Amino acid sequence: MSTYALPVLPPEPVAAPSTVYTVASGDLRLSANTTCWPAQEAFERDLGAAFDALGWSVHRAHGVDPDEGHGFISTQRMGIEVFRTIPPEAPVVVAEAVWQYSHHVLAGLRTHRGPILVVANWSGRFPGLVGLLNLTASLTKAGVPHSVLWSEDFTDDWAVAGLTTWLETGALTHDLSHVHDLGALPASDEVALGRALADQLRQDKAVIGVFDEGCMGMYNAIIDDELLHPLGIYKERLSQSALVAEMARVPDDEAQAVRDWLDAAGMTFHTGTDEATELTDAQLLSQFRMYVAALRISDDFGLDAVGIQYQQGLKDTVPASDLAEGLLNNVERPPVLSRDGSRELYPGVPLPHFNEVDEGVAVDSLVTNRVWTAMGLDPATTLHDIRWGEEWEGEFVWVMEISGSVPASHHGGYDRSWSMRQPPMYFPLGGGTLSGVSRAGEIVWSRVFIMDGVLHVDLGRGSAVDLPAEETQRRLDATTPQWPIMHAVLHGVGRDQLMARHKANHLNVAYATDAGSADRALAAKAAMFDALGLVVHLCGDVTL
Repeated sequence: MSTYALPVLPPEPVAAPSTVYTVASGDLRLSANTTCWPAQEAFERDLGAAFDALGWSVHRAHGVDPDEGHGFISTQRMGIEVFRTIPPEAPVVVAEAVWQYSHHVLAGLRTHRGPILVVANWSGRFPGLVGLLNLTASLTKAGVPHSVLWSEDFTDDWAVAGLTTWLETGALTHDLSHVHDLGALPASDEVALGRALADQLRQDKAVIGVFDEGCMGMYNAIIDDELLHPLGIYKERLSQSALVAEMARVPDDEAQAVRDWLDAAGMTFHTGTDEATELTDAQLLSQFRMYVAALRISDDFGLDAVGIQYQQGLKDTVPASDLAEGLLNNVERPPVLSRDGSRELYPGVPLPHFNEVDEGVAVDSLVTNRVWTAMGLDPATTLHDIRWGEEWEGEFVWVMEISGSVPASHHGGYDRSWSMRQPPMYFPLGGGTLSGVSRAGEIVWSRVFIMDGVLHVDLGRGSAVDLPAEETQRRLDATTPQWPIMHAVLHGVGRDQLMARHKANHLNVAYATDAGSADRALAAKAAMFDALGLVVHLCGDVTL
């Protein structure tokens, strides 16, 4: 007779009638969770009132931790334990007013059998919209059915109708008429160029350096090797500890030479002496050591692009990586020599950096770099968070922001760029940004993502626009004023269409010289992606 101790599974909890179960995924950083908790509380009060008005009760599946001072799910293990208490057939609402780590709730959502709704408040103060987009992109990659909704306070007719539909049917769809499959490409010089560049990439191959994978729970930002290799792209897996070790080998005079070059180029550094709250010269020198170290390690491995995770790990070791990242992305940048001083590394070209090791950005940056270079355009490219937006004089203008890795050419040069200390709740050891206001001009925007187990890409056109200085400052103050900002108008794509469709918190942008060159570059980029085997979608007012 067997004496094995067989596990006894508890009975599944049963859902209460007319009840939704809510969860709130949060940050891994306690400082961010405690700072953002009041905004989350206010958001959940609005959401609860909306459900109550529709005759439904809200059961919050986890409480507030009085010791930590917040009510967020703050680890993957905690998320797993919370979902054990949720009836598997019950309607679940993931409520997000802040940035969140998607892997905290991904395990529970993967196996949940009831309808799932991800909601966020329409506010730039804390990045709830960014968190929503990352979680929905992660669920898309995982193949988990879900719905999405957003509102300032869930009292407007549009949001109330959306909640009603979801409660009645378990699903909610949005207008995606702006998305069109690529179809057959016309014969053109741009199409021929894109196909030739795709052939070259597959034949010659490219290596992307990944300094620790899986930044901030962004499951959607990890692309399996089996999807990358057919494109000719291979990963060099690197440790951020090696980056710190290489930084320690960079002498003071080399780090100071980077600072001197930037000072001569006209960049402004807003410095002080308080390490806890201000940007200091010591923090900057550490960041310049990282810039030098990243180039030397990239040269060691023959990298074509590089991504530094920073969060988590480096945040407790060295100042922010963003300033180094922005420098890498620019054509014109401080020169760095090999360790023996015999040659300049990557002279006269950017080394594309994919912020937060977002590998969808890595693929996009490689393609953009090659297309833009071949067409004689500025190949500096970056990603932005889709942070928030409002109408301005009858036109919806997005606030695109990222934590400081924007190349100076997007601002119009180093003399129109500045550096401020990163917010302490995210960056305890400080460090500066590469910040500014993106210059007016024509842009191509894009996103590579995983859906149905294969790589897709959305491509669109837009314009970065000038707003009055007062409006720019208002928008910065309503979001994160230390970070670089782009005022973006996306052609033929409405606010709700982008939110419903976009499969990432990040959006890639690159400038062209005018509308005609932007259209031509987009055509070449579409052709290259198509030839590489991605499923290509054109968004908005795009004609090839």
